[in-house]
Amino acid sequence: MRWTAAFPMFPADHLLPMARAAEAAGFDTITVPDSIFYPEKVESAYPYSPDGGRFWTGETPFVDPFISIAAMAAVTERIRFLTNVVKLPIRDPLLVAKQLSSMAVLANDRVGLGVGLSWMPEEFTWTHTDMKTRGKRADEMIEILRLVCGGGGPQWVEYHGKYYDFDRLMISPAPERAVPISVGGLSEPGLRRAARLGDGWISVQNTEAEITEACRALERYRAEYGRSDVPFEVNALCMDAFDLDGYHRLADAGVTELQAVPWYFYGGDPNDLQVQIDSLSRFADEVITQF
Repeated sequence: MRWTAAFPMFPADHLLPMARAAEAAGFDTITVPDSIFYPEKVESAYPYSPDGGRFWTGETPFVDPFISIAAMAAVTERIRFLTNVVKLPIRDPLLVAKQLSSMAVLANDRVGLGVGLSWMPEEFTWTHTDMKTRGKRADEMIEILRLVCGGGGPQWVEYHGKYYDFDRLMISPAPERAVPISVGGLSEPGLRRAARLGDGWISVQNTEAEITEACRALERYRAEYGRSDVPFEVNALCMDAFDLDGYHRLADAGVTELQAVPWYFYGGDPNDLQVQIDSLSRFADEVITQF
């Protein structure tokens, strides 16, 4: 089992000291979220809360994930970074490829990309993208990212799809090792996309039962697509298993990396930087070294 420190909505000045602390404590990965802007009013309900309401405000900080990862990579040496998740289809694939390839090179291949679709109509309308085609466009975008960031350094690539089309080009620098791509989503289309195109699946805050069922579904779909023998990671944040027994059950279900937010576990103000730093080392002592 590997361990992820999930950095959700941290103030900008917490990111660098927390990255150093997570690496020192022995965590394997840091995840960071993505949100471009906060519409005052939204047409759709938030899909990950019981009442459909957003649990953050417009003032809640969302440092751009590519910027935050580049900054944290510069002050660390070993720990890896993963987006959870970049809202892929509200962006341009070649611009994402350029950012991702540069970031991977600067971080010495310590970067992975977690991708999702976005649930918010305003994000598509105001970025001049199409929400109706988001799933199919995301599929093509993943294929383009694999061409540019698939390892081996800069390569001549071209792509001719339904939604994206370009002739031979080269993006440099580009990573020597392929950037792993994990796909988020608990729906059948999301799980199928992960099984068909991804190097892994990454969860939001889910129950043990939801994660276990997702692992079963991913196993079925990967067999259906002839990918059972391809290495595959499951990175999960479980909201109702908080002890070693629960973590072992998740590992047995197929989870390969568990996310933790230990500043909520031990008391004190969870928004205080020192509480956050201290909780990382305590979690490492009481959980990671004991697992």
